[in-house]
Amino acid sequence: MSFKTDDSDETINSINITPLVDVCLVLVIIFMVTAPLLSEPAFKVDLPKARTQEGEEKEKITVSLASSDKYAVNEQVFTDKKKFYSALERTVKDSASKLVVIKADREAGYGVLTDTMRCAKEAGAAGINIATAQKKK
Repeated sequence: MSFKTDDSDETINSINITPLVDVCLVLVIIFMVTAPLLSEPAFKVDLPKARTQEGEEKEKITVSLASSDKYAVNEQVFTDKKKFYSALERTVKDSASKLVVIKADREAGYGVLTDTMRCAKEAGAAGINIATAQKKK
């Protein structure tokens, strides 16, 4: 299909999409400006303060597992697994909160981690958390 213009004898063989692009860009800008206004709450709310687990440093039992057969319960370091497991069991039984946080090295054995979790659970741990590092943005 070809169209002729009145001023010249040239034929127009393509569609001019510049106005379409202009309209689309204007719509994108309008949506970018109005979208934050739609996500505002209807009224301001004063939220209550919450106490997180991070605030309870004294009540945690921290278990550390290194890749080189080193283990720790809080600040006590062990190289023998049996002594480590008995100290973990004793510490969990004596604790009031019974919350265990395991800090395992990336290269630590999977079996040691699962055995530590099993030992803590059998000793009566109410909660077992595995500590991780936050990803840097």
